[in-house]
Amino acid sequence: MRAPSDLVTRLGLPPGARALILNADDLGMCRAANRAITELLDAGHLDSATLMVPCPWAPEALAFAAARTDLDLGVHLVLTSEWNGYRWRPLTGVATTLVDASGYFPADCRSVELQADDGDVAAELAAQLDAALRAGMDVTHLDNHMGSVYGLETGRTFLPQVFELAARHGLPFRLPRTVAGTGLPDTFRSVLDQATAAADAAGVVILDHLVTHPFELLGEGTAEEEDYDSVKKGFLDLLRATGPGVTEVFLHPMLDDAELADVAHFATRKRGIEHRLLADPDVAATLAEEGIVRIGWRDLRDVQRGLPARGTGSTPVPGDPATRAGDAVGHGR
Repeated sequence: MRAPSDLVTRLGLPPGARALILNADDLGMCRAANRAITELLDAGHLDSATLMVPCPWAPEALAFAAARTDLDLGVHLVLTSEWNGYRWRPLTGVATTLVDASGYFPADCRSVELQADDGDVAAELAAQLDAALRAGMDVTHLDNHMGSVYGLETGRTFLPQVFELAARHGLPFRLPRTVAGTGLPDTFRSVLDQATAAADAAGVVILDHLVTHPFELLGEGTAEEEDYDSVKKGFLDLLRATGPGVTEVFLHPMLDDAELADVAHFATRKRGIEHRLLADPDVAATLAEEGIVRIGWRDLRDVQRGLPARGTGSTPVPGDPATRAGDAVGHGR
């Protein structure tokens, strides 16, 4: 694994600190997502979440965000709409290169990379951020739904548009400096090096590492489908493997209910497991035992905006899983 940047020291943490952000994607996608993620945020089981502004349940999520500006909430920039019977459209309208034959965002990243006009992408991403800001959301960061801006399919990226937007608004962006743990092939290393250099040149703060676990259950739909205990073991092992630097772990917690079954055509049980998993006391206990410091994207935003580091370099007290690393870094909630 590549050596981390100096971001932890810029955050006021000691060199070699293992800082972690637990993030939930897809707030606003549906009510099952809203109910699960807001519950986890309220309970302190998450450090941040990102909101999909074009989605049907975004108004409820935006109202929550406007009322809870103490929380770290970012914009999950959207250029795709992946479910079979539940779709969403660009905020900039359907007379652009951002839609499929039905007038919705395409279902896959390859279609976006092949057909989207750079100007249309820039306008749409700006519209999504502007809508969140107009709704009263204190946006702490940006990230991207399904990796549609990274050029993962054809090599054509929309990162210049993202970096311009992030720099203009003083917002960090979810981009790791290393491919380790991302599931990306080593061949993506050179592309990532160029992207991180561009982010640094634009003054956009990015992560050292980005990790998650499989989107679907292993063996989903078969007799060998993994159960909660198996997922939990793998997730705790993933947390224990957190290296020095700043790492984000992103999940997609939702209520595994009738609405989600109607919305999504796969991986619904995994969403419910992640909701349960994040509230499992063994997660917080493992982080405390490992001395991993939980931080938030607001801390990274402060670094980007040149505000003084609020950290003391302390770590959670082992045996006290309720201690939040955000508190240790002066990140009040």
